[in-house]
Amino acid sequence: MKQLSKHSTFIIALIIIAIAFFANSAFAQTKKAKVADSTKPFVLGVIDQLQSTILGEKRILNIYLPEGYNKNDTTKYPVVYLLDGSADEDFIHVVGLFQFNNFPWINRVPKSIIVGIANVDRRRDFTYPTHIESDNKKYPTVGHSDKFIAFLEKELQPFIERKYKTTDSKMLIGQSLAGLVATEILLKKPMLFNKYIIMSPSIWWDNGSMLNVPNTTLKDSLTLKTDVYIGVGKEGLTPTEAPRVMEVDVNLLVEKLHKVRNKNLKINFDYLPQEDHATITHQAVFNALRILYPVEKEKN
Repeated sequence: MKQLSKHSTFIIALIIIAIAFFANSAFAQTKKAKVADSTKPFVLGVIDQLQSTILGEKRILNIYLPEGYNKNDTTKYPVVYLLDGSADEDFIHVVGLFQFNNFPWINRVPKSIIVGIANVDRRRDFTYPTHIESDNKKYPTVGHSDKFIAFLEKELQPFIERKYKTTDSKMLIGQSLAGLVATEILLKKPMLFNKYIIMSPSIWWDNGSMLNVPNTTLKDSLTLKTDVYIGVGKEGLTPTEAPRVMEVDVNLLVEKLHKVRNKNLKINFDYLPQEDHATITHQAVFNALRILYPVEKEKN
């Protein structure tokens, strides 16, 4: 048999290398495919829906059920109603704060059901009518917080209480315009919730007319213990034609609430100078949970 030429030997070597390369590549792809097949979704909560007659639309609810929740047992849980509760807004990180504070070695807050109310038109839902004509022209859908509040009271709360295992404890969390509507609820229908976390509320709306709402309901009709946390950062001027300062408005709101003489109402004010309007929510909610759920010191 004739010996192979050097050229033929070289070609055979190249063929062997190519076969080995493609075999390794195919093996690697198979291995990667097996790894991909082992993944599964990380589930943080459930998505529910509620058709609202009052609002004339379907509302999406992002709901976190605490560890150990079982619809078939007798354990019931407080409910936290989170405004700006869309998945790309405050739902994920607020749920994380509650879950963190539920760790057994922390145990600061009770395990709670969190209802994140996804937005459709927050300016429509979170504002009452304004006398500022430029705002009416710029934002033509504004001024329907009355319908949104009715939705919370007459549709959402009954829906959650029918479907999930809840106690009578209800918290409301809102920031900016959501803080404005939370303030409106506190002043006009305070019994809808017994805990409020209000952050950087847009008191500037309608030239601060919220500050002129009488304290009558809080003073005369509040019969349940109600704890309120109000936080604001170093936020400066508000987006208004007439100059207003966010911190000043919030301080005026706190002064107004402190004038209410009702033993059932407790106001907690928190100034966070290292935060601004964009960053305040996470730190303020953390602080609020520590303030609203104080750790009882053991008696000697």
